[in-house]
Amino acid sequence: MPRFSVIVPAYRVQAYLHESLDSVLTQSFEDFELLAVDDCSPDACGAVIDEFAARDDRVRALHLPENVGLGRARNAGIAQATGDYLLFLDGDDTLAPGALRAVADRIEETGEPDVLVYDYARTYWTGESVRNTFAEHLSQTGPTTFTLADRPGLLKVLMVVWNKAYRREFVEAEKFAFPAGYYEDTPWTYPVLMAARSIAVLDRVCVGYRQRRQGNILATTSRKHFDIFEQYDRVFAFIDCRPRLAPWRPVIHRRMLDHFCTLFTTRGRLPRGSHAEFFRRARAHCGRYRTPGAPAPHRARLRHGLIRLGARRTYRALWAAQLLHRRLRRVTAAVRRVLRAAALQAYYRVQLRLPVQRDLAVFAAYWHRGYACSPAAIEAKARELVPGLRTAWICRPEDAHTVPTGTRSITPGTYGYWRALARSGYLVNNVNFDRRLVKRRGQVLLQTHHGTPLKTMGLDLQNRPAAARGTDFGQLLANVDKWDFSLSANRHSTLVWEKAYPSASASCATLEYGCPRNDIYQRATADDVARLRESIGVPEGTLALLYAPTHRDYRRDQHSVLDLARVARDLGPGFVILARAHYSYGAQPIREPHPRVVDVSGHPSVEALALASDALITDYSSLMFDYANLDRPVVIHCGDREAYEAARGTYFDLHSCPPGAIAYSEAELLDVFTTGHWCGTRSAERREAFRERFCPYDDGYAAERVVRRVFLGETTAHPPVVPPALRRPAPAAGDPAQVPVPAPARAALPGDRQASTGLGLAGTRPTNLP
Repeated sequence: MPRFSVIVPAYRVQAYLHESLDSVLTQSFEDFELLAVDDCSPDACGAVIDEFAARDDRVRALHLPENVGLGRARNAGIAQATGDYLLFLDGDDTLAPGALRAVADRIEETGEPDVLVYDYARTYWTGESVRNTFAEHLSQTGPTTFTLADRPGLLKVLMVVWNKAYRREFVEAEKFAFPAGYYEDTPWTYPVLMAARSIAVLDRVCVGYRQRRQGNILATTSRKHFDIFEQYDRVFAFIDCRPRLAPWRPVIHRRMLDHFCTLFTTRGRLPRGSHAEFFRRARAHCGRYRTPGAPAPHRARLRHGLIRLGARRTYRALWAAQLLHRRLRRVTAAVRRVLRAAALQAYYRVQLRLPVQRDLAVFAAYWHRGYACSPAAIEAKARELVPGLRTAWICRPEDAHTVPTGTRSITPGTYGYWRALARSGYLVNNVNFDRRLVKRRGQVLLQTHHGTPLKTMGLDLQNRPAAARGTDFGQLLANVDKWDFSLSANRHSTLVWEKAYPSASASCATLEYGCPRNDIYQRATADDVARLRESIGVPEGTLALLYAPTHRDYRRDQHSVLDLARVARDLGPGFVILARAHYSYGAQPIREPHPRVVDVSGHPSVEALALASDALITDYSSLMFDYANLDRPVVIHCGDREAYEAARGTYFDLHSCPPGAIAYSEAELLDVFTTGHWCGTRSAERREAFRERFCPYDDGYAAERVVRRVFLGETTAHPPVVPPALRRPAPAAGDPAQVPVPAPARAALPGDRQASTGLGLAGTRPTNLP
């Protein structure tokens, strides 16, 4: 008997059915049966289902002789189900990766509840994904199981069938079944939640609720929307047959009226000329099922009262007035924004006429994120070395806590922001300032960049539209012409910056001084590393692998290409993975939760994460150049090499000069670790050559050299560079020799580049590797 029976009805969803069924069959939790129900669909749904059933014995194909509708198609699946729990998924929706394992774990943790409610996200054709706005009602705090009376707020979560798992014995005992018609979820979900003796929640997005441009039955104009009345008749009949559920009658009555109001005012649902009839029937239901108690919120009382009185014209007039009021508010807000922007620019023009303050320096990084990167290292050193210097940091209010005491934080777009841009003697950023910045005589602008360039940048993106994404190259050059100094970490960076960001100003100087954000790697101690590991939660005696992929220009979905949970399981308890998403997006890189996979995307300092880790797994991220300074293993995972290089392009062949082992698939990555190549001699040799080429000035004094040149006017680079052989970077905490090595990874799968003897290290390997 399987743990789950996943029931997927299909009708006119041929374009989406492959993805829907694949999302179930590729789950890491495999103890399930998939009941795919062809509701006599006139398109290719039946053929798609048969195709899946032929290649995977977990799929059972059910073909109905006639179209019976979504509810009865689900009933056909229930009749054939043998799993402990029933799950439903519409044929155009998808299960999130790892959803079934998360559901199974939560069911076990909560003692086999009658119903488990989990979360969903609306996924739009644009690629946008928006989580349920009532997700707070799925909080896992408090008792693990409860009844609806304990948490009535759960009714605010969308009342649909597919965001819940149902114990099959409970469903059979209560004889639950779906009726015909539209809104068939209503007489299922309300009775199920009211009757359940134990309910649990899972605060995790498990379903992608596809928002199609067209084809959604409930979004079509039809008299079938009148089915809603019969569906609520069934709900109240269920309550009337069970006296213990009587307290829910006023609550369901109120929610019924809310449902009627939504349907009545939604454009394109009710056919022309049917609104009066709908309102009359709504009034009749209001009177039939009205029960004292459970008063409606204040803003809903007027709507409910008008339905009760049958005042349709008054209702529509007030609704139209409300829409007009909202539009006027939007227009007013837009006018206010325009007036405020004009006032700010007028204020800026006034500030431009006042003297430049040579004792004031303003810093920023990553488009006004927190205190970070080379500007932060330079700011700290400038406060130490430059007498009388006042510093300020431009950042969003939510990042102000990262700014150190003694440095003023400035919110972007405020009067203080424009005053700082107009009058600061020094402007330091790792990206460009606002395009409206007027560079004044007496101001010094330092561009630090943010890392050694591997991927194509600046003007070199002109022939790469996927990566350029509408970049205004004329404005880019106008910004470059404002620079006085361009900081470079190495000769490679110097050559790239001068070509990708050519300045028309003869006074713009390149400072080949090293990368100030890397100074910390030479100055941190073993105690610092231990403290950072403890704060992040790295268990003692384990090796921490920092996984930090870069942004993919050719992909809208930026989730990790690795199944991190599976990698963690295969590597064994001696390893923990610190997953760090690229700063340009907030999407969580972890597709499936695992206790030894820690999401550190929200950590304010990638340098701290590097110090806390024992090795780096990355692809084309500039972090590899920084991490090489620690002299710790680096593993490159680049299974999408061709796609990445075609979309973005690179400045040199990473595969001919890598900082360590290279893997082209997940299986090869596992082999790198199980065979010990990640920390072997060949990997160390490559890392040393890489470090000599790209880290010649990263000796812990780069920030001081920059401050002495830019702020103090010293023309000789000082202090002198410490040779690489004499540097002593912060030691790693873990010892690979003390960690148990798991069994070698599985044999290469079809499509893998090479077997484990390749890996770009020894034996057979791509011909472009040394």
